[in-house]
Amino acid sequence: MSEVQANLLYTKEHEWVEKLSDTIVRVGITDFAQDQLGDIVFVELPKTGSSVTANESIGSVESVKTVSDIFSPISGKVTAVNSTLESSPELVNSAPFGEGWMVEVEVSGADALEGLLTPAEYASYIGNDQ
Repeated sequence: MSEVQANLLYTKEHEWVEKLSDTIVRVGITDFAQDQLGDIVFVELPKTGSSVTANESIGSVESVKTVSDIFSPISGKVTAVNSTLESSPELVNSAPFGEGWMVEVEVSGADALEGLLTPAEYASYIGNDQ
């Protein structure tokens, strides 16, 4: 059963969002997503300062099975990128909610997090019973 953390918000594309402040969020892919992908061998992320748009691709994750897009759950500007993933992409498998985070984004608008799934909604979406 995939881990769903209670302090995060989620997307149907299997990204998680952690609110770090009123304007900054951290984004990664979920435990469910990394499990479905298998062993991750490469992560492509946007550059710091890039503008991102909700529901549009911001990079990709390559595993031994497939390549999958990473979608931005919110619109805004990338303020930080987890450069550790360049040399250690396997962190996405071993710590998807910790060291395997991908980007931090300064959100554009107070309603940026509206429409994201609660932990209970995401758990139900992936078939987890909480």
